[in-house]
This record gives sequence, C-alpha cells and structure tokens, in this order.
Amino acid sequence: MTTTRYFIEQVLRKRAYLSIEMCRAVVAYPILVVVQPDGRIRHWGRVILPNEVETRILRVVTLDDGSTLHNAFIDRNFREDAP
Repeated sequence: MTTTRYFIEQVLRKRAYLSIEMCRAVVAYPILVVVQPDGRIRHWGRVILPNEVETRILRVVTLDDGSTLHNAFIDRNFREDAP
C-alpha cells in the first residue's frame, strides 16, 4: 500500500496517534465504503487508539486506485444507522 506525499507530510505529522497499519486495517476491513464524486474512496472502520479502551470510527480516504492512502481522521459524526 502506497501513500501520497500529503499523507506522510501532513496527516501523520498532525495526527501522531494514527499509523499506516491502522489505516491499512480500515481499508482491508471497512464497515462502509463510499466513492466521492472526484473518484477518491472513503473507507470507515473501527479502531482503538493508543491508550484508549473504547473503539472509534476512523475515516480513511484513498485515491481512486483504492490503495494509495491520502487522508485519515477520526470521524466523530459517523452514524452507522444513518441512511
């Protein structure tokens, strides 16, 4: 799995609690996948952050190839039961 320069220089730098392995796991086993109008793909999955016991929802955005990591963040507004 590859990454964009933005992912390495901005996302991982600003969100030190994230790891590439965590993002790979979400892409491999998502609970929801949506293709954006620009072709990028959003993957949502459950993760447990370091030093936490509760699961959180991580949104990982890949390029249109589905495997190049571009962005990732904790999605506090995700609702699994929402349409």
